[in-house]
This record gives sequence, structure tokens and C-alpha cells, in this order.
Amino acid sequence: MGFAVEPDEVLEDPDLEARARVVSTQLRCVVCQNQDIDSSNAGVARDLRILVRERLVAGDSNQDVIDHIQERYGDYVLMRPPLNERTIALWAAPFLLGGLALLVGWNVLRGARDRREHLNLTDAEDVEILQFIDETKAGKKS
Repeated sequence: MGFAVEPDEVLEDPDLEARARVVSTQLRCVVCQNQDIDSSNAGVARDLRILVRERLVAGDSNQDVIDHIQERYGDYVLMRPPLNERTIALWAAPFLLGGLALLVGWNVLRGARDRREHLNLTDAEDVEILQFIDETKAGKKS
């Protein structure tokens, strides 16, 4: 994983910097959406990284910093949003989409089976189809 933290952002205290990295990986870049702020080059991610470090230097705990940013940006800024009435769709979407995909697949397979069963060809028709296939193959070879 590449870090987008710029040299001027890095704290001199290695313990505080380590805490800043831990907090930063728990916060989503609101521009990039699938990257944490530690990995994003977006301007807003840089601003959030600086804010995280400022709050840590001011004496906030890791959770205090996360709570502060969540209060400003909402649950969406968290890489692992909480399960509540506002985020239920976010958590349920993979299961609903998976169920929908299974339902569509089952209907497609059932429809194919039903179409095969509805053919009910006689033996003479089967022979005629096989002859047609053989003639088509022979025509392609010559």
C-alpha cells in the first residue's frame, strides 16, 4: 500500500506519527471513496491528515479524533461505518444484490430448461435435424 503522506505532514514524535497513521487508515477519503486518507493524494485527504495530526498533538485520543471527523463528515468518512438506520442500506446492499443475482440466474436456467421441454420433437424430426446438421458440416468442408 502506497502512502500519500507528504514529508511536511510527518510528525517529529514517532509515537504520535504512528497513531496518526493508525487513525488515517480508518478514515475514508471523501473524494476517492475507496481509499483511506493515508493512501489518497486528494487535497481533502491531505487536509484531513493534517487535521488528524493537529488533534493528536493537541492531546486527543485516537477515538476522539475519529469522532471529531465523523461529526464533521458523517458516517461515510469511516472505512467501517456503524450499523444504524442511516447505514442499513449500505450494509444490506451486498446481500440484496447477491440474492437478486441468484434469483435472476435461477430464472434464466429454469427458462432454458422449460424451452427444451417444450420442443417435444418426434423421432422423425430428430432424424431430420441430425441430417441437416450433417449436411451443413459437409457443406463447410468442401
